[in-house]
Amino acid sequence: MTTTRSPLPEFIRDLAYGFQKSRIVLTAYELEIFSVLAGSSKTSGEVARQLGTARRATDRLMNALCGLGLLRKESGRFTNAPIALRYLVRGKPEFISGMMHTVHLWESWSTLTEAVKRGTAVSGRKRSDEGGKKWLSAFIAAMHDRAVRSALEIARGMDLRHVEKALDVGGGSGAYAMGFVRANRRLRATVFDLPDVIPLTRKYVRGAKLSGRIRFMTGDYLHDGLGKGYDLVFLSAVIHSNSARENQKLILKCAEALNPGGRVVVQDFIMDEDRTRPVHGAIFALNMLVGTAEGDTYTESEVAGWMRHVGLTGIGRRETPFGTTQITGWNR
Repeated sequence: MTTTRSPLPEFIRDLAYGFQKSRIVLTAYELEIFSVLAGSSKTSGEVARQLGTARRATDRLMNALCGLGLLRKESGRFTNAPIALRYLVRGKPEFISGMMHTVHLWESWSTLTEAVKRGTAVSGRKRSDEGGKKWLSAFIAAMHDRAVRSALEIARGMDLRHVEKALDVGGGSGAYAMGFVRANRRLRATVFDLPDVIPLTRKYVRGAKLSGRIRFMTGDYLHDGLGKGYDLVFLSAVIHSNSARENQKLILKCAEALNPGGRVVVQDFIMDEDRTRPVHGAIFALNMLVGTAEGDTYTESEVAGWMRHVGLTGIGRRETPFGTTQITGWNR
């Protein structure tokens, strides 16, 4: 009698060894192998000389990239596969410029075991040194890459017809502020973020030729006021960086910044009440564990509770086409 092997051990093995493929791609990106190849054909020795890396090691890395479908090899010469040429070559229109942030995430995720023991992140970031500046630039680039592809569609789905002034709290690159002003030509937006972020914001906004329609405000949303007179206060990918207590205070500030009839919109990974779904949200909660002091992903009842506590009403939920959820509360 023949027996069929259970797929479970293979499933577990694939999960446990998944980091190997990830590290191969991240190392190739970090070394800029795809950009060195660009649209050309080169031997691994030529690539190694150009990068200043070890020839044999570079050859083995590039062979593995062929196995992953990112490079092609013929007669000892390597070229980018079409998908790598499109997305991983610096200077291409669709280049994923924010992947260096994923390289940095590798470092924080390697501390997960200790973070689970301690209940908080165990590695800090020094933003005042050169390494901190590189981390911040990579982080904002990664957030921009994700947001800019969806911001205009999300803005159009929010019905901004009666919004004249919008505040994007923790707005980073300003991608959503740009989406708002493009969706409604009468709208003027303000991006609120930390003093070391706003110079990066200005650069992105200037590149989009929208400087005349977007203002900038520096501060720390946990300690500083947000101003007043807004029809919309938007928080995308903000609440997961904070504790529940901090978010309650932040939602109060957002509510106080609203005009009558205005709204606060929280956009994030919103969890089911048992916190196991969506899966990407459950995984992201661990990303916050290794990367922040008290960050987490939150449920709809938690976010709605913060809003009700500060007097917002008409609270509703909307799914975006991009895997995030919006919770909206009105100042009525």
